Amino acid sequence: MADENKVRLTEGLSRNDILIDCLERVSSLALPDWYLGAGCISQTIWNVAHGNSPSAHILDYDLVYYDPDQSQEKERAIEDNVRQILKDLPIDVDVKNQARVHRWYPDRFGYNIPPYKSIEEAIATWPTTATSLGVRLTQDTIEVFAPFGIEDLLNQVVRANRVQVTREIFEMKAARWKATWPGLKVVPWDLGLGIEGERHL
Repeated sequence: MADENKVRLTEGLSRNDILIDCLERVSSLALPDWYLGAGCISQTIWNVAHGNSPSAHILDYDLVYYDPDQSQEKERAIEDNVRQILKDLPIDVDVKNQARVHRWYPDRFGYNIPPYKSIEEAIATWPTTATSLGVRLTQDTIEVFAPFGIEDLLNQVVRANRVQVTREIFEMKAARWKATWPGLKVVPWDLGLGIEGERHL
């Protein structure tokens, strides 16, 4: 990731006071391999680019982590701790242990996926290149994991990461985002990354 791109990203994110406050509070919990990721990150940048309030239109804040303990009880306990520490912020936080996503994914999306081996592997399967990223605070510095880089995000490009998402879900998401952030440039499904159906046949 080019230094100038990371500067642009961190400067954009710093304009969302709610997001920065969330990062600071969650970092105090010492969660295993955690990131704040996906929509709340990309949509903050899209809001800035569109002249909106940086926190506008963000439906939820996705907090992901990787804990080999796949018990639902442990996940609920962590979720309760996160919600408690963020309870005065005007956000809906979605807390998920990526080590156990494969357990509920078929019921929600209709097809099986293999277990993720790490938080990085999980993020690398998220639906678009612009939303496949996570950020966290490490010693007061924003650390970024972006397997496809952040050029698409900064250039407002919505490109499918076809390793896991279906065409239907991608196109639904892209249409919804385009309606909210009209400056987005949606790349047709067939020009996305990965092999169609590789993981969801």
